[in-house]
Amino acid sequence: MKISARNTMKGTVTNVKEGAVNNEITIKLAGGDEITSIITQASSNALGLKAGKPVIAVIKASNVMVAVED
Repeated sequence: MKISARNTMKGTVTNVKEGAVNNEITIKLAGGDEITSIITQASSNALGLKAGKPVIAVIKASNVMVAVED
């Protein structure tokens, strides 16, 4: 697999929470941190996502917003 995104992290799916249209995918990264992604059910099914499956989280964002509460 080749991809232009520079931010990729290997991990393992720990949970797939199915919704009406989208699925919430929780991934445990190598260092123990977790990341969550919301993807369509069709994509989740096409990738065969289930707990224990090794995956690569790909992050491609043109903007990252930061906020603080006063």
